[in-house]
Amino acid sequence: MSSAVLLAISIGLDPQLFEVAGIEITWHGLFTAVGVVVGVGVAAFFGRRAGFNEDAIYNVALALVIGGIIGARALYVIENWSLFEDDLGDIFAVNTGGISIYGALIGGMLGAWGYALISRLPDIPRAADIAAMGGIMGMAVGRIGDVINGEHFAKSTDLPWGVRYTDPNSPSYLVFGGPDMVQHPAVAYELIGDLAIFAVLLLLYARVSRSGVTFFSWMLLYGALRLGVSFFRLDDIVWLGLRTAQLIAIASMAVAVPAIIYLLRMPSQEDRLSRAERRRLIREEGAEGEPTQGS
Repeated sequence: MSSAVLLAISIGLDPQLFEVAGIEITWHGLFTAVGVVVGVGVAAFFGRRAGFNEDAIYNVALALVIGGIIGARALYVIENWSLFEDDLGDIFAVNTGGISIYGALIGGMLGAWGYALISRLPDIPRAADIAAMGGIMGMAVGRIGDVINGEHFAKSTDLPWGVRYTDPNSPSYLVFGGPDMVQHPAVAYELIGDLAIFAVLLLLYARVSRSGVTFFSWMLLYGALRLGVSFFRLDDIVWLGLRTAQLIAIASMAVAVPAIIYLLRMPSQEDRLSRAERRRLIREEGAEGEPTQGS
């Protein structure tokens, strides 16, 4: 028996908690809901401190959640079209499982930005910064359910740590044919990474005055995290040895880097205000120095 087996964490919880009206309530679903609540709570806290209207905060959060649900399911269906092409009705059977975290991020971002633009929310870049902090914390909480369920399959490991699923209803137990498979805790890697990213975003939000930098830093950091973690997962390879999530991560990083550079080179809001004030004073001094009519 390898050291990985000796030190592996065994998870024997049934993924399904209970069933209501034919709908399965799973650990994944429970912590997804808790993650939404926590994420919205974090965003609301910083939103209030930034001076955003309370109603606007929760309306944006609602648009983000709705967009996230649609995006999560849509990208999963796109990635796994072969499972749905024979019965299109299954596309809407969300209770059976099947979501994409990147789909949730893209859909949630579009939903929130769309509402912010339509409602003419002030300082949208700062609102995006706040949403990024709430989003990454909500994702970290949601990943707890993924760790328990064992529905994201990873490569086997012979390192001094790993995870195996011993409940017969666990997807990992079913796919790997029993409890002997010790796999990388890839989802746990992401959970820890999410928490680390949240800490970095907090620091940036407090120290960098340029709105939007925190948001694009989230895009960059989460993209880097997902690019690395996905190498441990058994998701389908789609192009050049990369998974769909990795391709999206590379694209998001390619957008984030120049955006951060651009924002950091732009004068801060305080600098713009001070320059405007100087121009106003110069104009006033010039007006005072002009000779009056008849002098």
